Amino acid sequence: MFEKSPRSRAAAKGSPPLAARVLELIASGQATSRTELAELLNAAPSTISLTVGHLLDSGLVAEQGTRSSTGGRPRKVLRIGSTDEFAVAADLGVRHARIGIVLPGGGLAEASTVPFAIGDGPEAALPRLADTLEALAEQAGRHLLRGVGLSLPGPVDIGSGAVTLPSRMPGWNGFPVGAWLEDRFGVPAAVDNDANCMAVGEHAVRPVEWRQSIMVKIGSAIGAGIIVDGRLYRGATGAAGEFTHVRIDAAGDILCSCGNTGCLETVASGAALVRILCESGADVRSPEDVVRLATEADPAATHAIRRAGKYLGMVLSANVNFFNPDAVYLGGILSTVEPFVAAVRSQLYEGCHPLVTKHLVIESASLGADAGLVGAGQFALQRALERALRTVTGTSPDDVPFRAASHRTPSPPNT
Repeated sequence: MFEKSPRSRAAAKGSPPLAARVLELIASGQATSRTELAELLNAAPSTISLTVGHLLDSGLVAEQGTRSSTGGRPRKVLRIGSTDEFAVAADLGVRHARIGIVLPGGGLAEASTVPFAIGDGPEAALPRLADTLEALAEQAGRHLLRGVGLSLPGPVDIGSGAVTLPSRMPGWNGFPVGAWLEDRFGVPAAVDNDANCMAVGEHAVRPVEWRQSIMVKIGSAIGAGIIVDGRLYRGATGAAGEFTHVRIDAAGDILCSCGNTGCLETVASGAALVRILCESGADVRSPEDVVRLATEADPAATHAIRRAGKYLGMVLSANVNFFNPDAVYLGGILSTVEPFVAAVRSQLYEGCHPLVTKHLVIESASLGADAGLVGAGQFALQRALERALRTVTGTSPDDVPFRAASHRTPSPPNT
């Protein structure tokens, strides 16, 4: 996929922004033909055909089948690279990791859950995980591996690929996870926060026209990823989506992991529910225990979960009113409990303007526990595409503005 020809490199030099934009539109699913590219970019068909030809020569883009058009000849369908290529990815938790093979377009294969002790620190935990991912890659065809992605339950500095001041990852602060993975696997690596990965993963499999969304992960802690105009929005310092630390009256003066008091996380997260139920005498040690009690119709657990959903919905409604997204997706273990989802949905309908909720989709992530895994893999494939495009065009990273939120493959064409 990523081998270049002298012709493609020489011809593409001098026009990396157009090549990058064409690649982004194809990867995100916004364009699947030369005609659509010309319309979206307001460019001459001949210019688009030349650019697409260079990308085809380099292997970054492929053509398959045909799609019927409103007139004239049927259009060939453009897609990203080869469907045989893949990334290996992992979504890390405190005690387990979800691993799998991620394909262009958001496809997932060989997904499984393996033991992973995040408390052991990166020096001990990462080599064991890497051995497992390496075995997965060998099984699928190591020569087709294009990237490795990691979803982490803490803040990540995207530039350095390192965890930054995590509250539940002892020994990980400042560790260069991204560089370590690239050295280990010899392919581009992508490392990001779990909520961001979930947002990108879920967006990759949703309708193309849903370009604004909020993904909320509710596990031991609460996180959120935001998609704006089809791309992940990070904010000025990469901290977009941190509404878990909004202060609410119901939290009183309860101390939060951030060092402040009264944060949403202290009354609506999985860790908060464990604390609340323990204080009432219940035998719970983890959010999984809380969910188990709720699914068994335990009144105290169900009441606590409903109340947590209400508090989350109260804070989320202000963000939804401001942003006016197409969809709000709920992920994480608490999203598997219907009373929680119903409480969030009810509060959003109560707290948002009718115009905001008129067509708003509010539901659990369709990918479930695999949303973060798919997103991590999509980030890795994106990183591989960026690097390949720089190689083909002979440009520096700053000259290649390819920042697609996902690599979405269109529906199979008519053949």
